[in-house]
Amino acid sequence: MPLHDTAAWRIGEAARRSGVSAANIRFYEKEQLLPPGARADNRYRLYSAADVHRLRFIRLCRAMDMSLGEVRTLVALNAQPPTDTHAACHTLDEHLAHVRARRKELQALEQDLRALRSRCDGTDDAHCHVLDALHAQADAQADTGLAAALPKRHV
Repeated sequence: MPLHDTAAWRIGEAARRSGVSAANIRFYEKEQLLPPGARADNRYRLYSAADVHRLRFIRLCRAMDMSLGEVRTLVALNAQPPTDTHAACHTLDEHLAHVRARRKELQALEQDLRALRSRCDGTDDAHCHVLDALHAQADAQADTGLAAALPKRHV
């Protein structure tokens, strides 16, 4: 085993070095984004420099709001000889399309929130017009069956 792949750190130290919490490290192992590795005599999982690097790679992708599927694709591309040199670009293009769609959703959400906020001018201490508006919208969705048709926002 090359020196840079020698398992050296327990999960706490790997978390500190990678910036990924121990809970997320366990989750990424379960999701098979991080391969099973060496175990010490006491059965503690040991992490190598390569593992820590992969965790940083995953953290960077997740910080760019990539889904686990997108991260999985990039990790898999990195692990195999390049047959399609633009495969990572295709993954990024798909992610960009998702980000653009989300931006539109967030802009619509901002408009909805501004309109809702405009209902409260601070003059009526006995009654909350914001809550009234939310209840009215919830009732309108129930009356029209609109709730199932509304897009789910991922905020």
